[in-house]
This record gives sequence, structure tokens and C-alpha cells, in this order.
Amino acid sequence: MESVRVAQIGCGYWGQNLIRNFWEVEGSEVVVACDPSEKALERMRRRYHGVELVTSYDAVLANPNVDAVVLATPVSTHYDFAKRAFQAGKHVLVEKPMATSSMHVIDLIETAERAGKVLMVDHTFLYTAAVRKMKSIIETGQAGELLYFDSVRINLGLVQSDTNVLWDLGPHDFSIMDYLCGQEPVSITATGVKHLHCSYENIAYVTARFDSDFIAHFHLNWLAPVKVRTTLIGGSQKMLVYDDMVISEKIKVYDRGITRNPDPANRERMLTGYRNGDVLSPNLETTEAMRLMAREFVSSIQEKRAPLSDGYSALRVVRMLEAAQHSIQQNGREVLMQPMVPRPHSVPAVAGSLV
Repeated sequence: MESVRVAQIGCGYWGQNLIRNFWEVEGSEVVVACDPSEKALERMRRRYHGVELVTSYDAVLANPNVDAVVLATPVSTHYDFAKRAFQAGKHVLVEKPMATSSMHVIDLIETAERAGKVLMVDHTFLYTAAVRKMKSIIETGQAGELLYFDSVRINLGLVQSDTNVLWDLGPHDFSIMDYLCGQEPVSITATGVKHLHCSYENIAYVTARFDSDFIAHFHLNWLAPVKVRTTLIGGSQKMLVYDDMVISEKIKVYDRGITRNPDPANRERMLTGYRNGDVLSPNLETTEAMRLMAREFVSSIQEKRAPLSDGYSALRVVRMLEAAQHSIQQNGREVLMQPMVPRPHSVPAVAGSLV
């Protein structure tokens, strides 16, 4: 297959990570790096010989040697930059969140489909070995019926000047929950607070309710003295704990749970049983998640298929962000979510392509 010629748009902290991975992924050729900062471009000049360096996004769109653009720019620019790229005949990968509104995401999905181009969002955590292993455990039924999803993502900073903690950290855990659990909320409640004269919320708590008894809770915080990245998933058969801060044993699978059985002699009495079985820590592969994400973007273009984290994945996450923000603005009032159309496809070939 021919290589996909990539332009990296935005060469700051995250853009540097993206260009490094696209530079090394088979089937990808980085041909242009674009940033308004000459200092950022100078870093690219020292590391990536032969890459054209430009400050103008218009110049990238007019370049016939560019097949795809990778956007690592401020969220406020995502919609306009992505739409212009499709109009110029380019495939698009967008950093999370894809846009600031679900209507903009829908428009990008429709624009990409009309142009026959790939639209993908960089939900990096979906490509981590830990999350993919948890997906396998859940899909094979080992966890049983899912009961809850509970995540904590806290640290000291980086406080953003153009967005709040919900839109900055929330997409990570919202996308993980969406991918692992395959259910969409029927309502969202959220509270958030602005401390230290900040313009945006720096702490938020979000709860998502579903048609079933499943429930999800998210704790997001920029003002914590420690960095915590922990996810708990409770199942009727097994419980999973994912700690992204540890080097090894990131996942632990607990064969533990509670059973409630009626007492035949007394209908009002329930007998409680506790199961304390083994704790297992599965082996995980060590390939960098962003490398797999870059490979998935390139492969989806070459194979003319939807990527794992496609526009609909982005849409489900942005819908949750919108509802949570609306709830925060209403002091924690429950916000009902209109049902989305059914998930348009599954991507059975993706898991194999990521290994």
C-alpha cells in the first residue's frame, strides 16, 4: 500500500508526541509540520530532516502532497480546521475533544462522509494495553453483568486558560467508559467549582445514569496534591482495578463479590454471601498507545474503513461533556439526554490490527 502523507498541525507538547509516532509508524510519511511559532518549528527542524516547515495552515491545505492532517491545536479551532481540511480533500485526525459542541461533531461526520474521507479522534486511552485487556475481559463475559464504573483523574494542574477541568480531563474517562461498557447515559448530573479566581471550573464530579442498573461516576480535579489515575469497574462476577500510575501490574482482576439469596424460611430476610477469590494481574504488551493510535489512523485510510475512535465515538463523548456542563451551570440539576441513533458499526478487525 502507498504511504499516507501526513501534515502535523500544532507542534507544541502533544503535537511533538504525535509527530514522533507518525514519523516511526510504518505506512506513514510526515511531510509537513505547521505551527505559528518559529521556536516550535525550529525543534522540528532539528529532529525531522526533510519535513517541510510552515506557519500557514492555508499552505498545508493547498499542498497536493498532503493526504491527511493531524490537528493538535486549541479546541476552539478544531471544527473550523477539520472542516476546511475535508473541503481540501484531506483525511483528519483531531485531538480530543473533537469540537466544542455536538452539532459541530455531527457536521464533521457528515462532511467527512460526503468527502469520502476518514475522521478520527485521538482518544488515546482506547489504545492502551490496559484498556484493551479490560475490553477483552468484559466482552468474553468474565466480569459478568457490569454494575458500575468509577474513575478518579486528579493532579496539581495544568490549569488551562481556555477551558475547564471537565473538558480537559473528562474526555479521557468518558471515552474509556463508552468503549468498555458500550452503553449511553440517559441522564447526567454534575457539580463543579471555580477556585482561586479561575475563570473555569477546576474541580468537577460527574454521575451518569443508564437504562439499566449500571452507574458511572467521574472525579476530575486540577487542585490535588497528588496525581491519581484510577478506574474501578464492578461486575457481578469479577471486579477490575486499573491504576495508570504504576509501572507494572496496571490491571488487577479481583474474583470478589457479594451475593444476596432469599431465606426460604423468611421471605423478608436476605442471606448475604461474600466471595473472596484470587487476584490476578494480566501481562500487558508494551507498545506505546499513541503508536497504536497512529497506526490505526493510517490503516483506516489505507483500508478505507472507519477507525476505532471515529466521529461517532467523539460525538458520544462530546454529548456527555455538554450535558455535564449544562448540569454544572444549573447547580447540579439532572440533565436528560436524548437517545442517539444506534451505533452505526462495530469494528471487529481493529483489535487484530492493533496487536
